[in-house]
Amino acid sequence: MKSRFCPSPTGHLHLGNMRTALFNALLAQQKKGVFLLRIEDTDKVRSEDEYTESLKQDLHWLNLSWGEGPDVGGAAGPYWQSQRQAVYDRYYQQLQDKGLVYPCFCSEQELMVTRKLQLSAGQPPRYSGKCAGLSAEKIAQLRAQGLPESLSFHIEKGQSIEFVDLVKGPQKFNSDDIGDFIIRRHDGTSPFMFCNGIDDATMGVTHALRGEDHLTNTPKQLLILNALGLTPPHYGHVSLILGRDGSPLSKRNGSRSIKELREEGYLPIAVLNYLSRLGHYYENPAFMDWSQLVEKFSLSALSVSPARFDPEHLLHWQREAIQRASIDEIKAWCGNKIKAYVPSEKLDVFFSVIKGNILFPEEAVVWAHAIFDDHLVMGDQEKQILHEAGQSFFEAAHDAVLTHEEDFKSLSQALSQKTDKKGKMLFLPLRIALTGQMHGPDMPALCRLLGVEKMKKRFEDAIHVWRK
Repeated sequence: MKSRFCPSPTGHLHLGNMRTALFNALLAQQKKGVFLLRIEDTDKVRSEDEYTESLKQDLHWLNLSWGEGPDVGGAAGPYWQSQRQAVYDRYYQQLQDKGLVYPCFCSEQELMVTRKLQLSAGQPPRYSGKCAGLSAEKIAQLRAQGLPESLSFHIEKGQSIEFVDLVKGPQKFNSDDIGDFIIRRHDGTSPFMFCNGIDDATMGVTHALRGEDHLTNTPKQLLILNALGLTPPHYGHVSLILGRDGSPLSKRNGSRSIKELREEGYLPIAVLNYLSRLGHYYENPAFMDWSQLVEKFSLSALSVSPARFDPEHLLHWQREAIQRASIDEIKAWCGNKIKAYVPSEKLDVFFSVIKGNILFPEEAVVWAHAIFDDHLVMGDQEKQILHEAGQSFFEAAHDAVLTHEEDFKSLSQALSQKTDKKGKMLFLPLRIALTGQMHGPDMPALCRLLGVEKMKKRFEDAIHVWRK
């Protein structure tokens, strides 16, 4: 069993691309098969080496390692379509020998105008077959004029193309609705329709999950492969991802590239837990590690209805992933920036205290400043709460530290008795005075991390704030 992911290196991978890669990787690993990576770089104008390196980095970041493809090798290479023209030319020749193709001298402009007219008339866009009946003499005459020449695949009318989609079930297409189509461009290169199908067959791909926007490509590719006597993969077309507004997912309605998610500080396993449930149903709603995601993946659980991107749901899995990460993993995730603010001997304690209150590394930096800086920076709302608490409140808090030290429970009880304040009126001013924040980690743990001297200093600063 072999599945594949075949991106075009024309930009950074987005959520839809990566979900396709993930589903194929999950399927391959569950079936003890091979996950193949192929780079479809036939778009000479838009394909860039930097995007190839970026997509490989994205896959490695999510631990979606391929067993065949670039940097790994394999018997079916090369794995860049730009290096496979000789393969495509060989099959072009076979189709020519069988009389299944013909030269087309229509210009790109002419074809585009025809497509527009068909669409405006409510007809499916397809080639009229204008050049299908050209005589050998006429073909020679047009070639002598130096007109650009493409190659079209001829489809017999009245055919029924049927296959069982891995996701959508039985599918049936009428060849009359498809029409002839180009399989070699004017410049001799191969369009997606041809090279994608040829590569799947010649590389031994058995299962190909892809977006449902490719569904209408499948009958064309099946016709080509059948004409060549090649075995096509089992195709499965996954529902698309929509934004919250119901329109296709885009930058406008929240989509981000995998590179952006990585740079924002999302954890790989959080993204995997989210994407694996985007158009796929797991009975287990809880957080799962990679082995569990693989074990419970099922083609029958892939939805035929569009999935909706929900950034809050993504944040939920980020929170779950952080809670399950070890302190060493959290330290590595936050990087060296934290080390500039947190004493090395307190790093482990610091992360254990703030772990439940951060979603991204920059939030850890905020807490590093809140706990270890000499002076707190707070907003007007926080200062107003300190003013409302009153000078005597913080003087009493300062005195309570002298007696109860870092024992926040005893300190707060003594302060409550002294000031007759309870609940929010007691704890919110204390939290702000000690951290500059209205919300945050467990106060007893914070007090132990702050230490007596810093707590005294923070209450002295609160008195000073009140006096201003």
